[in-house]
Amino acid sequence: MNMRLLIIEDQQDLREIIKKRFEKESYSVDVCEDGLEAMDYLALTTYDGIILDIMLPKLDGLSVLKNLRRDGKDTPVLLLSAKGTVEGRVKGLDLGADDYLVKPFSFDELLARVRSMMRRKPNYVSNELSISDLSLNRDTKEVKRNGTIIKLSSKEYMILEYMLLNQGQILSRDQIEQCAWNFDYEGSSNIIDVYIRYLRKKIDADFEQKLIHTVRGMGYVLKVDQ
Repeated sequence: MNMRLLIIEDQQDLREIIKKRFEKESYSVDVCEDGLEAMDYLALTTYDGIILDIMLPKLDGLSVLKNLRRDGKDTPVLLLSAKGTVEGRVKGLDLGADDYLVKPFSFDELLARVRSMMRRKPNYVSNELSISDLSLNRDTKEVKRNGTIIKLSSKEYMILEYMLLNQGQILSRDQIEQCAWNFDYEGSSNIIDVYIRYLRKKIDADFEQKLIHTVRGMGYVLKVDQ
């Protein structure tokens, strides 16, 4: 899976700014504007991290957090609040939040805190992903094949990261699409085939050993042929 975030914030301008900043960092982002909508999203899919405003309409952020932890989900959660009281921070952390940031905040700090929060999750994998002579660094976003840097678009990077995390497993087009596009996306049915073609041209075309393989009728797999 690539890094997928859910942003729950009722201020539209702030919500869109946060979304764009994280998409620029190659995260896949879904957004909600109230607590009830957030619960619907959380029931539909699993996220790698959640940015959760405390003051939300319909269902407040602390209630969303309480329900999330009650359901046994350990998704890292960073709380946002306009109130910076120690009592509020303690209450949020006691309910299972991983971090707390007071508004107004620096977006660079938000990015750093989210990265740190997600690294602390027990199943966080190495920042250096590789197969054969292909490597991807999740901190620098640098991709190399046989030591040569390969320039990828944001979507190409996200798909490759997902395939590296699931190397050896057959991935359906729906699985790959879900990793790189949010729920609002309504694109063509062959969009994954198009991006796989782009990736093959960049990481396989100039090398004898091919890493991306088609499994007819099922999808794609990243593996080293024996």
